[in-house]
Amino acid sequence: MSDDNRFDDAGLGLWTEPTTFEVTAERIAEYAAATNDPITAHQTGEVANPVFAIVPVFESLLEPVIDVVPTSLFGLVVHGEQDFVFHRAIRPGDVLSSRGRVIGFEGLPNGTKLLVHIECRDQAGALVNEQYVTSFVRGHDEGRTVGEAAPAHKLDPALRDKEPAGVVIAHVDDDQTFRYSAASGDLMPIHLDEQVAKDSGLPGIIAHGLCSNAMAAWAVLSAVGDSDTTRLRRLAVRFSKMVYPGEDLTTKVWETGTADGTTTYAFETYVGDKVVLTDGLAEISN
Repeated sequence: MSDDNRFDDAGLGLWTEPTTFEVTAERIAEYAAATNDPITAHQTGEVANPVFAIVPVFESLLEPVIDVVPTSLFGLVVHGEQDFVFHRAIRPGDVLSSRGRVIGFEGLPNGTKLLVHIECRDQAGALVNEQYVTSFVRGHDEGRTVGEAAPAHKLDPALRDKEPAGVVIAHVDDDQTFRYSAASGDLMPIHLDEQVAKDSGLPGIIAHGLCSNAMAAWAVLSAVGDSDTTRLRRLAVRFSKMVYPGEDLTTKVWETGTADGTTTYAFETYVGDKVVLTDGLAEISN
């Protein structure tokens, strides 16, 4: 590994400057429509789909990576895992302030994991949510482990042999990526331009991982959470395979335990027999 490609340890723990986002009912409803969300409170803009939480923090997610990862490796970075910890749901009228920092990385033979921690607070300074975002730098082994590891949310493979507590199917529309880009602000061209996607080695446009995540979120809430976002305390997932427009997503949910007034569920999302979201974890208050 050349020194030019070496991660900068000095960037660990450095908070980005806060960014501000004003939440409106219209923006919440637009996100619900862009993710085919059937939950009425999301559709009407009363409360946001849990994964809408990524929208106000988008800049805080990208900026801290610059402090640690050399620019020569930026093209190799993909979104590996997303872990939301909810202190409360997002509602219209919220003025949210977000900041992020890289808190650790781990070199592996096929790439390097990079962990970003994000705080999102309301106008009174109270935490609304925290996020642990694991990016993966493909093909670059940093050769060392520094800082913190992501909170665990590994799915027990034995659950796949058990009857799920719920199964929900969602369809990815042919125009899904264009609607999601407009609602989320994620304008990466591999989701919008067929030729760019093919030039990147893909068979065509791919769906946003966070759009699939949002669909899995409403699937889990519909199946086992009485469609009540305000009860959700944690939602974590690992992105394992790509999703394409026109495909059906089947989310299977298994109950794994109850403690301190909260029930824990594991879930996976499939396209046919292919697992596209795995290591899913949802914690829902009773």
